[in-house]
Amino acid sequence: MQFIRKDLRMRRLEEQDIELVRQHRNSAYIRQYMEFKEEITPEMQIKWFHSINNHNNVYLFTEYKGEPIGLINAKNINWERRTAEGGIFIWDRRYINSPVALLAAMTFGELAATVFHLRAVAKILVTNKRAIRYNKLLGFELCEGQEGKINQLYAFSGERFMKFSRVFRGFLMLLYGKDPIIIELEQEDVKSGFAALINEYIDATAIEGPEPTEQGGLRYIYHPRL
Repeated sequence: MQFIRKDLRMRRLEEQDIELVRQHRNSAYIRQYMEFKEEITPEMQIKWFHSINNHNNVYLFTEYKGEPIGLINAKNINWERRTAEGGIFIWDRRYINSPVALLAAMTFGELAATVFHLRAVAKILVTNKRAIRYNKLLGFELCEGQEGKINQLYAFSGERFMKFSRVFRGFLMLLYGKDPIIIELEQEDVKSGFAALINEYIDATAIEGPEPTEQGGLRYIYHPRL
């Protein structure tokens, strides 16, 4: 599975990617924003990968102009209830506070909100003031019973996301144009049954397709909204 929006490409995490992810995840800069701060070993990383490489977790290796810049995810997805826990970390410091990071977050968030109709939660350390401010601007609200906790739970619905993020999405359209987002399910997704799952829960009224690809997969086209 992959999402493509002009120079941005977010593809399903593969085992060949996880060592690079581990190295960046272990950096002091990234660890300060994570609840788990111990160093992750190669063995731990492999065990983690095999635990999330399934239909209920979507981890996307994120590239910009062909260069890997981060990881974005929806994990613990309950397809019937339309719920998931979201997360993102950008390790390339050139893009952390840039429109590129916003482009990745907005692209993933808009697809989750309008195509898959997921209600999301996110865990944010109370010390991560930047992430708290940013997520509130996107419509996230602090959940009940989180006062006093170190890692607090925030939640949002698709309706709130589309309402609160309209200015950001408009800015991105001015900056990057109105190119469509390509949603591509690869041959492996078809073989594993993931494509059938997506076809069951995707909102067919929000997209064009699917059309078969030359590689034996399926392709949808989504036009970003304001």
